[in-house]
Parts: sequence; structure tokens; C-alpha cells
Amino acid sequence: MNDLAPLLTAEGRALLDAVRGTAPADELAVATRLRREHPADLVSAALGQARLRQRAVAKFGAKDAERMFFTPHGVEQSTRASVAGHRAERMRALGVTSVADLCCGIGGDAIALARAGIRVLAVDRDPLTAAVARTNAEALGLAGLIDVREADVTEVDTDGYDAVFVDPARRGGRGRIFDPEAYSPPLSWAIEAALKAPHGALKVAPGIPHDVVPAGAEAEWISDGGDVKEAVLWFGTEPGAVRATLLPGPRTLLGTGLPDPRVRPVGRYLYEPDGAVIRSHLVAEVARDLDGGLVDETIAYITADTLGPTPYATAYEITDRLPFNVKKLKALLREREVGILTVKKRGSAVEPEELRKKVKPQGPHSATVFLTRVAGAPTMLVGHPA
Repeated sequence: MNDLAPLLTAEGRALLDAVRGTAPADELAVATRLRREHPADLVSAALGQARLRQRAVAKFGAKDAERMFFTPHGVEQSTRASVAGHRAERMRALGVTSVADLCCGIGGDAIALARAGIRVLAVDRDPLTAAVARTNAEALGLAGLIDVREADVTEVDTDGYDAVFVDPARRGGRGRIFDPEAYSPPLSWAIEAALKAPHGALKVAPGIPHDVVPAGAEAEWISDGGDVKEAVLWFGTEPGAVRATLLPGPRTLLGTGLPDPRVRPVGRYLYEPDGAVIRSHLVAEVARDLDGGLVDETIAYITADTLGPTPYATAYEITDRLPFNVKKLKALLREREVGILTVKKRGSAVEPEELRKKVKPQGPHSATVFLTRVAGAPTMLVGHPA
């Protein structure tokens, strides 16, 4: 069913309530029972929406997900509520009171902006997606702040808005799109659109090359719970600034233009920088604060002799350093009675699960092994969280 309207009828809403929380194993039995009294396609649509709502809980939380409507693409591509909330709060702090949200999808960013007290024009060219965004604004009591329009974003007049936000489609028929000019709309068009307003924000893939970032933009990489979620190009803020933002928090690290850290011998502690720090090329700032250096000039692991507090990296105490040798590692783990083994890698072709099968850890203790390079040599560093 490609029409949202039947699910918004009294019968459709009653079915949504009836199938809420249905486990996958129970769907057939539930569908068979409900089809005795309701149209088969409506029952299927309600069960499909229930599945999407269950998937959406991770991004939107149970309270909102149970009231919202989704499409399969919308669930996958929508911004996590915590990330959208951070961006909306930045907009609010800039004094923004109105935003043109172009390529709004199912409305996740528009919802966050409206909850920050910002008036939103939400635009999407897909009829079903626009209908879902409109329904979500109504379901969450935000219709007074969110005006949803079905239109081609390239034809929308954004004059009079304090800010323009663009979230281009970064997936095509063959999967992810890595060339920013192959986004829909292209990054160059999105930049032009953002520059028409006092402020602008463009959501881009976190793997965007730094040399593609416009000179007048601020680039922010955002992680949530340790997972890198996106990069944002900001206009009308701090031209040329680079920052890594970690959620929850937020905690923000601002780049200072430091050169790459020096390479030094492995010390007592190893630090694994957050992915947003690595993507933003701000490992040097973290290494400076920890009085540390790199284990290898091409590897983003920081090592230091002392334990220092930092929200931007996870610290491990290193107990053993071995040249890469599976037999030696297996013997060491057996001697230490390690049965719970966490395998991390950077600069190694060995897959963690492959190594775990070979060493067959057994015992009551736990350890972490890093497969990496130290001064160019394949190395195994063994330790535990500090």
C-alpha cells in the first residue's frame, strides 16, 4: 500500500493499535485473524507500519515512534533524534527562528527544529514522503510550526528564512553515493541554496573528503554513543572551523591547526579516539592534551605514559606488546585465563572474528587485543580498559 490515507481512518488506526508490538513470529497468526474482519491490504499495511515503528525506536525513542508513521527508506535515512536535536539547538543558539528544510524526508529534522521553537518549511518532492512528514507533524502536535510542501526543492523560494537546511539523498540504485556531486540534489547546488540565507547547514556523509569542504564553511563531524553519524557543513558561523562533536553531551572539540602528532614508543596507555575525532582530523588536539604521540604515523592510536582524562578517546592500559604471532597470543591468553576477548584493529587485514576462532579464548578473565602497526611493524597490543 503506497497510500497513507487508509491507515489514518478510524479502521486503520484501530488496526495499528491491534498490531502494536506484534513479534515477527506471530505476524502470520495475527494477520490471519484480522483478515476475517478487515481488508487484507489494510491489515498488511498496518503490520508493515508496526514493523517500521519497531525499527524506528532506536532513532526516535518509543514514545515518538509509536505515534509516527514511516516508510522503509524514511526509517533508514532519517536523522537520529539526538543528532537532529543537537543541530536544532545550534540553530536556536544562532538566533534562527525560521528554517527552510529542503529534502525533509519523513520530518525528523523538522520535528527537532519545531521543538526548539523554530518555524519550519519542510519540502520533499515524493508525495508519500511529504504526506508522512505532514502526518508526523500533526501526530506530535507540531503542525502549527511545520508547513510541509510537496515540491522540487530546486524550485522553492527560500527568501525570508533565517536558515536553509539541506539533507541531499546519498543513496542510489546501487547503494551509497560517495561523490558529493552525485547527491540529489548535488552538493554544489546545496551550497548555493545555503548561501542565500544568513545561516545554512548541509548534512553530508561523514566520509566526505576535507578538500571538498568549501573554504567559507565550518565542518562538524558528529558521533552518537561512539558511532559516527554524519558531517554537517555550516555557513554563517565560523568560516574554516573544524570540530568534532560527541553525543550525548554535547562535547565539542575545536580544531586548532596542529601538525600531525609525533610517533613515539608504546607507553603504558593506549587511547582510541572517537570516530568523529578521527574523521575531523583532530587526533593531534587529543594527543596534545594527553601529552602523547602516535604508535605509527598512519595509525590513529595515541599512546602515553600517564593516564589522562579525556572525553574524546577511550583509554586502555597495555600489559603486553607482541609482534604479530597467533601462537604467541594464544599462549599468552591461555596463561592469563582469558575467555572474554575483545579484538580491535586498525591497519591490519586480519578480521577480529577470524583471530578469535584461532586463539579459542577460555577462562574467567577478559582482555582487549589491538591488531595494528607500531613504527611500521605488524603488532599485537594486549590490555584492558583503564
